[in-house]
Amino acid sequence: MLKAKILFVGPCESGKTVLANFLTESSDTTEYNPTQGVRFESCWPALMKDSHGVVIVFNADMPSHLKEIEMWYSCFVQQQLLQDAQCLLIAHHKPGSEDDAGSLSLPSPLNKLKLVRSNLEEDPEEIRLEFIAYLKSIVSSVSESRDREEMSIIT
Repeated sequence: MLKAKILFVGPCESGKTVLANFLTESSDTTEYNPTQGVRFESCWPALMKDSHGVVIVFNADMPSHLKEIEMWYSCFVQQQLLQDAQCLLIAHHKPGSEDDAGSLSLPSPLNKLKLVRSNLEEDPEEIRLEFIAYLKSIVSSVSESRDREEMSIIT
């Protein structure tokens, strides 16, 4: 069985747990319940070990999150030598907030990443379909990598 390790990272109160639970069908609830995150950078190398992809979630309604996601990208994508295709950026809108789609301007190098807007109240299936497409690309990459490794062992 092929396994892929995908990390959900991002600023506090961005919606990581709600999205992860929704996407894994662990919960139908879309309400916010604070979780205890791992904010200790000394733990991050252990979390990142053998990861195949990173989903960076941020609250699009909080301007401070736009600045903070650059740090998450640097630590979890660039320093781990992951390709941009292995990263998905989710601009999450909490229930009751307005999705001001035109005003979101991402700094470089984040503007090269696949950006998905998430609003579980308005269009929950759209985020699920986008995540499935991302997951398929990760699984395909992992499978190709495994095949290359097996061929190098055989030859």
